[in-house]
Amino acid sequence: MGEHSGGDADASVSLPSERLRETPAPAKGAILRRLIFLAIMLVSLYFVWPTLVRVFSSSPELLSLNPAWFAVMLMAEIASFACAWSLQRIALRTGKWFGVATAQVVGNAFARIVPGGAAAGGALQYRLLVRSGLDASQVGTGLTSASLISSATLFGLPLLSIPAIVFIAPAPRGLTQGAWVGAVLFVVTVAAGAVVLTTERPLELIGRAVQWVLNHTRRHHPTVHDLPVTLVNERNAIREQLGSRWWLAVITSMGNWLFDYLALLAALVAVGSRPRPSLVLLAYVGAAVLGMIPITPGGLGFVEAGLTALLTLAGVPGPEAVLATLAYRLVAYWLPLMVGPVAYLYYRRRYVPRWS
Repeated sequence: MGEHSGGDADASVSLPSERLRETPAPAKGAILRRLIFLAIMLVSLYFVWPTLVRVFSSSPELLSLNPAWFAVMLMAEIASFACAWSLQRIALRTGKWFGVATAQVVGNAFARIVPGGAAAGGALQYRLLVRSGLDASQVGTGLTSASLISSATLFGLPLLSIPAIVFIAPAPRGLTQGAWVGAVLFVVTVAAGAVVLTTERPLELIGRAVQWVLNHTRRHHPTVHDLPVTLVNERNAIREQLGSRWWLAVITSMGNWLFDYLALLAALVAVGSRPRPSLVLLAYVGAAVLGMIPITPGGLGFVEAGLTALLTLAGVPGPEAVLATLAYRLVAYWLPLMVGPVAYLYYRRRYVPRWS
């Protein structure tokens, strides 16, 4: 805001002809950036298109799967979304289940149909929450805090799953052991989150380690000095935003990811595969990170290609990896996309009187 205030003051005394000459440049730049982004998206889709075709060509085989497993995947995804809504309610400091849930579902669906969808979906969710009656500044800080906690939980899963990979042997019951692995990770992650949110020492150690790596790998960049202090200050801001229910925010953040992971595990069991759940967890995290790539909508193509390859590395035969990926994405990606417009209609019915 400070930078723009000076520009606005200058514009107030400039001649109309000068403003007209200055206007086309940003417009052309924006158009050029969009064209470059579109070209990158098309090239990316070109490379992942063979995998997409291979995955979708397996769609007739979905009819051979036991419908009960789709019910299990659906319940896991509903639980995952419910955890996401709970996390955002805590961060937003509101009791509005309906407003938070519908705004999240609509924003999530919109993010899956536009390139760079995470930003666009977040912006739409922000507008819907403000129109539902929440304070704009509270919405901004709340969504940011919820996003940071969720991302930290996701990136912490691989590190916390290493003991499971080392010490837990393969089991023939797949989903049952996967649930146990998830339960153990749930407890460990919640404990780790509580430590990070209540003590400074772990963050200081992490900050020093990252700072050392940055200073020794980026030779031509300014030296980083205060990263540990910055991490502690950011943590304190998040903790203040969450209030006394920070522990529930940690639990719901973990539940959001673990229920989604169990949906993937159920898809693998449905196709007859029994891989090590700990290795599937690593494949899941890798696919989730690929889904954050802001090139194709919702990581479309990247997730299918990456998840299929990662499941194969985890010991799942190729055809089963393809079919499991298709079943999982059907429930986790396409179904929420179709629910989005329905949620928007219900949102309009509730909040349309508030619109100006």
